[in-house]
Amino acid sequence: MKFVTKRIHAFLDYPVAIALIVLPFIFGLGSSNPLALQLSVATGIAAFILTILTNHHLGVIRVISYKVHLIVDFLVAVVFIVAPFILSFKGIDAYYYWINGIAVLTVVSLHKAEAVEGTEVA
Repeated sequence: MKFVTKRIHAFLDYPVAIALIVLPFIFGLGSSNPLALQLSVATGIAAFILTILTNHHLGVIRVISYKVHLIVDFLVAVVFIVAPFILSFKGIDAYYYWINGIAVLTVVSLHKAEAVEGTEVA
């Protein structure tokens, strides 16, 4: 059952981006590898910019298609899931990335295609 609409996704984007910037400091990420903190903050900043540039109702400049946005989200989820293995994250560092990666992958996989002028939008 797919229920995450473009509108719901747009409302999730800004808080998630801010959380990716703030939560690493709250959780004290970086004990196993400083990149655990830096990767999340950099991803949060990039996610915030991506959201501003995405063509949806909360986008400000709207130059990136929503389909490209979803592809980027999927790629981020994959990177977050494999990063602990590649970068030797341990403990909270690893769990943080696995949980976030699975959450993003779930949201993307539950995306509901919306009809636009008789066609499906990814």
